[in-house]
Amino acid sequence: MSKALIAVNAGSATLKFRAYSPDGRTLLARGLVDRFGMEGGVLTLDAAGRREQLTLAGGSRDEAVGAMLNLLADHALQPLAVAHRVVHGGADYQAPVVLTAEVLDDLAALIPLAPLHQPVSLAVMSAFARLDAQLTQIACFDTAFHAQQPTIATRFGIARHWHDAGIRRYGFHGLSYASIARHLPELGLADARVVVLHLGSGASACALHAGQSVASSMGFSAVDGLLMGSRPGNLDPEVVLYWIEHAGMDVAAVRQELYKKSGLLGVSGGLSADMRELLASKEDAAREAVELFCYRAAREVASLATAMRGLDAVVFTAGIGERSPEVRNRILKQLAWLGFEADLAANLAHATRLTAAGSPRHAYVLATDEEGEMARQAAALLAGDVEL
Repeated sequence: MSKALIAVNAGSATLKFRAYSPDGRTLLARGLVDRFGMEGGVLTLDAAGRREQLTLAGGSRDEAVGAMLNLLADHALQPLAVAHRVVHGGADYQAPVVLTAEVLDDLAALIPLAPLHQPVSLAVMSAFARLDAQLTQIACFDTAFHAQQPTIATRFGIARHWHDAGIRRYGFHGLSYASIARHLPELGLADARVVVLHLGSGASACALHAGQSVASSMGFSAVDGLLMGSRPGNLDPEVVLYWIEHAGMDVAAVRQELYKKSGLLGVSGGLSADMRELLASKEDAAREAVELFCYRAAREVASLATAMRGLDAVVFTAGIGERSPEVRNRILKQLAWLGFEADLAANLAHATRLTAAGSPRHAYVLATDEEGEMARQAAALLAGDVEL
């Protein structure tokens, strides 16, 4: 039996997991639980060059986690520790940490800041603890990468006592940005001013100067910033007041509207939150949803360039950013005035560099690796290495 670091990334309906060598650098196996915590769940594992699939009898998270651990054990992989992606670490957690009762209480106290994401992470941690109380569990935070942003980038224009109470910009998708930052030196961008576009069902943009987060499109919550699959991104707060005062919506209904009924799904008239389906559609509403998604992304690039007082490159990542040449091309066309000369053939071929050799500024596509970043952070923590 070999020891392995297990990185888990829990969503509302899925649980992605990967097993790594104890140093966090070698991928040993990867898997997914679809319909996680629901009846009819399916566990898939890719290891040793073959794929296995298992239908889960019940609908509990404990059953799914147990089945995952058993299947890994069948491949002689025993958890050294489990690293969890945690969306919100607040102002206090700026590096990965081993879970204790005190840490769990602190993370539960942050539920109001991430009402849809934080409870799921805590539930998965509890499921692992019930199955093996001695198993080391580690929290890796999406907010941590942005913790060193200048204070001016974290403030809202509200009374100081609210900022002091934690109502501020935090930034998210930090594990994704950290994984991209590791690869920037390979592109000659170690000291450059780069905007990274994390484009997926959840979408955001981040300004990186010399690999450090300077500013982010997401703020107090993961609903802010760019247009997303079912989230609106930037929204005048008076819209929320209008919904409450004139549409009779309560807090639960407003939250449902913000997280589940807006974004690509809402703008397309309920057609789809999936960019692939919208690009294939002939409906005017679908066309407008795609156009708005690209417009908002391009506009944010210019805003973040201002935060860095300049711009050297753009990097596309995440599901849409890595896989959609059409979306990348549309965004680059809107950024042509900044000196991005797209190479259409390279873009269609999913080349690393998307711009012509003589382009004044370059754009790239890089695969994000949130789970790999979690494994490296967990390995560093266990080794007592503060250089994360």
